[in-house]
Amino acid sequence: MSSNLFSLNDRVAVVSGAAQGLGRAAALALAQHGAHIVLVDRNLVGAESVAAQIQSLGRETLVAGTDVSDPEAIAELFRQVDARFGRVDFLGNIAGDGHLSKPEDLTIADLQRVLQNLVVGRFAMCREAGRRMLNQGHGSIMNIGSLASSTALGRGHIAYSMAMGAVIQMTRELSTEWSYRGVRVNCVTPAQVVNPSLEARMADDPTLEGRFLRGIPAGRLGHPDDIMGLAVFLASDSSAWITGAIIPMDGGNMAMNAGGTPGHEQRPIQTFLPKGK
Repeated sequence: MSSNLFSLNDRVAVVSGAAQGLGRAAALALAQHGAHIVLVDRNLVGAESVAAQIQSLGRETLVAGTDVSDPEAIAELFRQVDARFGRVDFLGNIAGDGHLSKPEDLTIADLQRVLQNLVVGRFAMCREAGRRMLNQGHGSIMNIGSLASSTALGRGHIAYSMAMGAVIQMTRELSTEWSYRGVRVNCVTPAQVVNPSLEARMADDPTLEGRFLRGIPAGRLGHPDDIMGLAVFLASDSSAWITGAIIPMDGGNMAMNAGGTPGHEQRPIQTFLPKGK
């Protein structure tokens, strides 16, 4: 097996949401394996902090505060990438905002805002990166979806779930259209990953973490660092024949039947035998 299987030396990766959480972890992992990183985030202070860490590894960076719901702003971002690096080898399509609301109370304006952010914006990122990758004849895109891409969460997630369902189908369609031209497109679907927003929700509802864990056989919530290996794998030649895949990052959530009981909650199994046995 080649020692260069996971090497990203001199490749250029664009990562949205790079100031914290999954985006930060992905950007750092890619840089650790040799990639130069374009860090996209509205939180410029946070993105600059991550850029400093990456520069200490000897990699080049470009920081942009692009609104990833705005296709024109996204086009300008990639013009900056062209001027700085002249290529794009990997896109980590991570950033995006949802909105919680009961279906009967959800306004069309809020629904359109979520779809613009998570569907139109993500497509625009894929389109701009994809055009450049197609011209190169190679590249890899990692979209971030959610458990909500395939199953219903309830709790007011209807707009988010509708959008995340579209992200999965976008991934499949782009893979089908582009793979024969060297551009791979995959989607990672996390379960609950700890971030400031989730921490705030769990603080407001002390029962929430326990409810999450009842659906996660691994017995813990996700951490941003859980994306690191997947990002490197999907960006590198080690995944050269993997495209159109929907990859759960969920501690076993999708594998478990709705009536199942995770091992960390199970009581000792009782064996009932006839009397006298």
